[in-house]
Amino acid sequence: MTSLWLASRTETGADSRTAESATDPFEPDARYDEVVVGAGLTGLVTALLFARAGKRVAVLESRSIGAVATGRSTAKLSLLQGSQLQKIKAHTYQSIVQAYVDANRAGQEWMLEYASSRGVAVQRRDAVSYAGTAEGVETVGREFRLARAAGLDVRLVDRTDLPFETFGAVVLPDQAQFDPLDVLAALAADVRSLGGVIVENTRVTGVRASDPAEVRTSRGTVFGAHVHLTTGVPILDRGLYFAKLRALRSYAGSYEVPMGGGELPQSMYLSVDAPSRSIRTAPGRPTGDGSKGPATLIVGGNGHPVGRAGDTQRLVDDLHDWTARHFPGAVPTHSWSAQDYETPHRVPFVGYLPRGRGRIYFASGYDKWGMTNAVQAALTLVSDLSSDSPSWAKTLHHRATLPAAMASGLGANVATGWWALKGWAGVLTGPSTDALPIPAEGEGLIGRSGIHPTGTSTVGGRTCQVSAVCPHLGGVLTWNSAETSWDCPLHGSRFAPDGILLEGPTVHDLRV
Repeated sequence: MTSLWLASRTETGADSRTAESATDPFEPDARYDEVVVGAGLTGLVTALLFARAGKRVAVLESRSIGAVATGRSTAKLSLLQGSQLQKIKAHTYQSIVQAYVDANRAGQEWMLEYASSRGVAVQRRDAVSYAGTAEGVETVGREFRLARAAGLDVRLVDRTDLPFETFGAVVLPDQAQFDPLDVLAALAADVRSLGGVIVENTRVTGVRASDPAEVRTSRGTVFGAHVHLTTGVPILDRGLYFAKLRALRSYAGSYEVPMGGGELPQSMYLSVDAPSRSIRTAPGRPTGDGSKGPATLIVGGNGHPVGRAGDTQRLVDDLHDWTARHFPGAVPTHSWSAQDYETPHRVPFVGYLPRGRGRIYFASGYDKWGMTNAVQAALTLVSDLSSDSPSWAKTLHHRATLPAAMASGLGANVATGWWALKGWAGVLTGPSTDALPIPAEGEGLIGRSGIHPTGTSTVGGRTCQVSAVCPHLGGVLTWNSAETSWDCPLHGSRFAPDGILLEGPTVHDLRV
């Protein structure tokens, strides 16, 4: 499943370089001022800000630039975020809601100014949070009131230009959208122009909080005065943030809609009720004669906790079917998914990592709103080290954990414990690996090798057998039929059919 953004680079030849030429060389035992782990939007903005301040910067990326969260985003740069403000308010207090809005505004303003300065194409659009059911009207009203109280120039409307029935919406004018890979390409070029290095295909496996910090990777060791983990979920277990975050996966598709298939919506839409639906368009791609093709429709939704959906392909098919019903003749061009992390209080974690001796920092928990939160997190990480944090960052740093957030976190961990027991019980009472058939194409099965869970899958005509135990904390994996991957229902680590790590808190491949 490849996103529209990532696929377009291959299809147009815009990123046809080999892995060797696309990456800066890895220099063993090199010393840097700032080592950034992860080359998504948070990592590259952080790296650029430090490079502009004259720091020697290295970005270490286990895969390639934008390969995970950023390159799979729907890339809405909006301060109206569905029903996010009332989710925050339900778990914390009004000053935190205000600080969250101010932080996202700072992130949005920085990104718009940067895109303008670098000639990155940005489309200005209204953001619309709509009710898809009569029950959602109250949610729309609450979001409107909270947004107004936080200083957003929102308005309520009865109708939208969507081709199906809605029950009112809150609108915030003049928000933005873009191709996230365009932004990453500009950021990477600027980091390198200022002397920074971006090393791809290099997995960080550990960090020792020495002076300087020792960063262990799959290709050797480097050192940094500070290390910044910008990897979605922290890859270090200090602070137990993997247990404070809920890993969520959602799906998206891009579609060509023929003439007669209905007018494409002109705003960026997100439902406030279930089933979740995110709707936007992307400008047409250049054609051979220099003109642009028709706009592309992008629809997302059907999210679920990682590893806990019985049939993920059904969720993808449902998204395609829903789109075809409401936009007749819509033909899928690309289909993909993304992983996001939710905090108990719905506000990102950004700052120093416990037991990091002031040398290790991290950012995580954007809850599907990474375009603005990634930038505000980068601004926070850099300002914290210069002792010049904005007031909104200070407020977010000093928030109290209220009972509602504690209850949310406790509930998430109870669910994690239940899935751990369920996984092991299912294996120990299930069939042995030898008794299972060879999986059909695209299928994965789990059996017992003695008492050890073993996963067998067939993908692309190749049958692979791997340990079905996540190396992070021993959760039994589940098969993701839509993405042909092994997913951990505990904390969201994911692996390719041959056991290669794709993402998550673990830093190890599966045993083969």
